[in-house]
Formats: sequence, structure tokens, C-alpha cells
Amino acid sequence: MAVGPTTRRRQLGADLRRLRERKGLTLEEAGARVGISKATLSRYERKEGSVKWPAVEALCREYGATDEERLTLVGLAKGAKIQGWWRSLADPIPESMNLMLTLEDEVVREDHYACMYVPGLLQTRAYAEAVHRASEMRCSETEIAHMVDIRMKRQELLSREDPPHIWAVIDEAVIRRVVGGRAAMREQLEHLISLTESPHITVQILPFASGAHAAAVGSFVVLGGPSPELDVVYVDIIGGGLFMEKPEELERYQLAFDYLRAQALDMPTSVALLNRACKEL
Repeated sequence: MAVGPTTRRRQLGADLRRLRERKGLTLEEAGARVGISKATLSRYERKEGSVKWPAVEALCREYGATDEERLTLVGLAKGAKIQGWWRSLADPIPESMNLMLTLEDEVVREDHYACMYVPGLLQTRAYAEAVHRASEMRCSETEIAHMVDIRMKRQELLSREDPPHIWAVIDEAVIRRVVGGRAAMREQLEHLISLTESPHITVQILPFASGAHAAAVGSFVVLGGPSPELDVVYVDIIGGGLFMEKPEELERYQLAFDYLRAQALDMPTSVALLNRACKEL
């Protein structure tokens, strides 16, 4: 999998901190040795803003990094400015969506819990259009079409050479809620059924009969990076999205997802329920 700018930046910050702590230096001591401020070095380690690769090389030498470590981190610093396909889009993209696209371009897995709508990566165009019209009441048809185009473009990651694994636990309410009319909803359910044939996509339905569960507060996505420390949780909220990456936050949502997939129907039973729901439309 190609590693993108956000993953590079986050990996760089984590490795710089690891090397500094291995050397036994404080932020102030390390910064003074290479001529950068404590605040700047702290920003580097917190993965915030841009990084100058000569400073990274100087830090690596000061920390006693091996040649392999130094070359890797300098490469990460140089590559952190490379942008993704969405940067070329003419119309602006909301900041939360911008970050979501960046992260999603680099994931190795996505764990979705959906209680309102089918996850965006698994939506048909007609279904996506209906969702955007309902949630973006003040947007013009042109703006809605733009956002739907982005969603369809996102789905190309499912067909790339080394796609991430998508594991979706979908509340039964999602497949019973008729979005966009009966024909559009039937098409969406048929699309979900066809996606389950992919070895990279797992779909489970959480039935009404399961009762109370671990994520009654709402939908979320755990975006899995190339290593566990690069995982991020995304929660959709009105007007944008919330990203969380603190260890305790990640642990809470990952544990919730584990409970959800344990409560949900297995794949064959989930597909059977999808087929029944489709026939009832």
C-alpha cells in the first residue's frame, strides 16, 4: 500500500519522539542542540504543520539514529507534502472531509458501525444523492452532485491493487429505512449483497433482536493505519466530523466494535436478511 502524506507526517512525529526519548533528552535540550525552539520540536512530534527535512536530519544525527533510521525519517519528511487526488478538485471540500479523504487514502482497514445510513464506501450513487439531499438542506443540486462525485471517487480504493479490508456492522434499521424511494433502496441492498462476494469486504447486520448494544450513541469508523499507533476514530456529527486518536479513545471504540461484530449476525445470515429486506421492497 502506498503511504500518503498524513501517514508519513504522523509516523515521522512518533519516530522523532521515540528517538529523543531513547537518547534521554527533553524537548528543550534537543531543540537547543540543533537550533530550533522547544515549541517547534513539540509541534514536529505532535504531527502538526509542516516539517523541514534538514531539521529532521540534524535531529536524527543528534539522537544517534542509525543510517537506516535517519534515511527513513528524512524520506518521510520529504514525502509529507505530497498531496492526494482530491487536491485537484476545483470546488472546495470541507476540512473534516479533506482530512477524511487523506486518511482514507492510506488505510489498511476500516471498521464501520452504521446506525443511520449505509457506509459511504458502500453506497450507490442514487442512495448517496438521497442522503446528501436530506442532510444538506441548503446545498444546491450542483453542490450535492459535487459531494456525490467525491463519494463515488472515494470508492475507487475498493478496487485498487491492494485494497483495505472493510468490515461493516450495519444496524437493521439502516436496511429497513427506505432512502431515495423503493427502487433506489432495492438497488442499494442488491449492491450490498454483491459487495459481500469480495474477500476484502465483510458485512454483518446487527438485528433488532440483539437489543441493547455497545454503540447506542451513534455511527463511527475506526480507520486502521499501517501500524496501530496510526489508527484514528472518525465520528460523523452535524456540520462536520470529529477525529480521535488518543489511546484511550481508540481502545474504547475498538472494544465497542469487537462487541458489535460479536452481537451481529454472521455473514451468511446477514446476506439472507439483506435478501429478505430486498424482496420486501
